[in-house]
Amino acid sequence: MGRISVQTDVLYIYVFDRPLMKKPAPRPSALFVTCASLLMACTQTNTPQTSTTVSPGTSPSPRTSLQGSAAGNSTAIPVGVGVAQTSNVALLGQEQVAGAKIAEKYFNDKGGVDGTPIKLVFQDTGGDEQGAINAFNTLINQDKVVGIVGPTLSQQAFSADPIADRAKIPVLGPSNTAKGIPQIGDYVARVSAPVAVVAPNAVKAALKQNPNIKKVAVFFAQNDAFSKSETETFQATVKDMGLELATVQKFLTTDTDFQSQATNGINVKPDLIIISGLAADGGNLIKQLRELGYKGVIIGGNGLNTSNVFSVCKALCEGVLIAQAYSPEYQNEINKAFRDAYRAQFKKEPPQFSAQAFTGVQVFVESLKEINAKSKVSQKPLAELRTNLNQQLLSGKYDTPLGEISFTPEGEINQKEFYVAQIKMDADGNNGKFEFLK
Repeated sequence: MGRISVQTDVLYIYVFDRPLMKKPAPRPSALFVTCASLLMACTQTNTPQTSTTVSPGTSPSPRTSLQGSAAGNSTAIPVGVGVAQTSNVALLGQEQVAGAKIAEKYFNDKGGVDGTPIKLVFQDTGGDEQGAINAFNTLINQDKVVGIVGPTLSQQAFSADPIADRAKIPVLGPSNTAKGIPQIGDYVARVSAPVAVVAPNAVKAALKQNPNIKKVAVFFAQNDAFSKSETETFQATVKDMGLELATVQKFLTTDTDFQSQATNGINVKPDLIIISGLAADGGNLIKQLRELGYKGVIIGGNGLNTSNVFSVCKALCEGVLIAQAYSPEYQNEINKAFRDAYRAQFKKEPPQFSAQAFTGVQVFVESLKEINAKSKVSQKPLAELRTNLNQQLLSGKYDTPLGEISFTPEGEINQKEFYVAQIKMDADGNNGKFEFLK
């Protein structure tokens, strides 16, 4: 996803308007305005912007009414989406952007919040903690959103979510499955089931396919909080099932060469390899394991749960097992609508990350409707609305593309349906699909 540059005239209004409000000064001459505008246009050309949705004008303080703060639309309700649109994590974040945008259109087409549309405000978190912190600060203090869907990584959530919690703005993690996420604070919840619930299903599926599995080699990204949490679950599952944990190999999400780790893993002659990483690094690791001759079963963790991994390991992705918290084949009305919209736009089945982002937006919309039924959202001070929204979303029940969900008082998702899929690549090795196991 490319970044959208802020228009010069928007920045011009912002720069010259604020000082005039605080301290009257002589109006600048036309020549000065023209020169300043040209100068700013030049300086903006190569300056990347964090926001992908411009919010022109001066936003109100948290004590003012919600009206006039909705990202350039005075009648819309601003909902923040802070996910990774750049960096190696963008393979996941781009899918979240797609799911969120489908949700925005779907719910606005159905009337939004009792006739008031929502307006998604996107901020790019990049792939690190500082990027998530910057994005959250902008969404909270500049864009004045009522709630935030994000960030992409658990590693980022541990840094950015406390900022939202201190500001008393609700956060819904769309893909933060590491242990301890809901416990960050009272305003932190997630629509992504914890790895401890989802991951063991993949090991069970592998044993069902090959009951003779005895030795297991585990690989994980040591610089990623989610991968470290997930590998703990995988390793515990391996031991609980009476299998031998033959070796544990570490790597970084920024690595591209895995020859050393792959060779060490293959040398113990494993029947099963389990990888906890992200799409780019995990896909390259799969590719290099196969190129070095490993022919056994491979399980990929949640970070590889994206069709974007197909372009990384291509034909060598074939057969990889991945546990799922979402199935496109789940039967309910809203999943059919989401699936149809996604397939119409992208010509393929929707992935889990898109479904979870859609669900995050849905929870906010339906919670806002419940609040609006009691007292008008548009008339509430922003700080009060954020608190009301947090309370409401935790108490609700939702029929989503993920199935029926609700939350515990501390923000953990209650979800019933889980799945395991196996990657099936096309004959040309360029495209593939997740084939869900029965």
